[in-house]
Amino acid sequence: MADGPLPAGDFSAWLAGMQRALREESESDVPCDGCTACCRSSQFVHIAPDETETLASIPAELLFPAPRRPKGNVLLGYDEEGRCPMLGEGGCSIYEHRPKACRTYDCRVLPAAGVEIEDEDQAAIARRARRWAFGHPTERDSAEHDAVRAAARFVRDHGDQLPDGSAPATATHRAVLAVRLHELFLGRDDARPEPEAVRVVLTSRPARRG
Repeated sequence: MADGPLPAGDFSAWLAGMQRALREESESDVPCDGCTACCRSSQFVHIAPDETETLASIPAELLFPAPRRPKGNVLLGYDEEGRCPMLGEGGCSIYEHRPKACRTYDCRVLPAAGVEIEDEDQAAIARRARRWAFGHPTERDSAEHDAVRAAARFVRDHGDQLPDGSAPATATHRAVLAVRLHELFLGRDDARPEPEAVRVVLTSRPARRG
């Protein structure tokens, strides 16, 4: 069914892969099956200056300086319909040279963290995210899923304990922060880690924000 559940994989296996992607050790392996919701949802895509093949594949007039980023960091915008200008009829026209932000993007992070997108421009992503269904074959899968969701609630309710510049600007960023912080919530009852522990996690090789 077009609106039925989609297998997201066993939770712990997905989480390990997501963490590797955030550390830029691998790409996200998302079973998109032709879905291009993230390419049609009015998203700005960050491209770093070291992404030379990507920059060479995109017309310069489609890029503009990224606010509050060092010189050389740019954003790729979207057209009047909210579509990435590199999205063609057959999918991404620069797929082999797509930005790192696209290589690591995984909308399964939203249901993993129990976070909903409320932006109407990203309704297609929200619909897709709601369909993902994780498997929990072991106690570890369940415990880690609970920890990620507890971390997401912490980020939502205790933003004052986040380091400067770490407050999430989007629902997706809040979900990503929850993945990065989840180990602080494994087996905890109070769900209130020490501020210093939070700072250490979020300031140690922070993942890029897409």
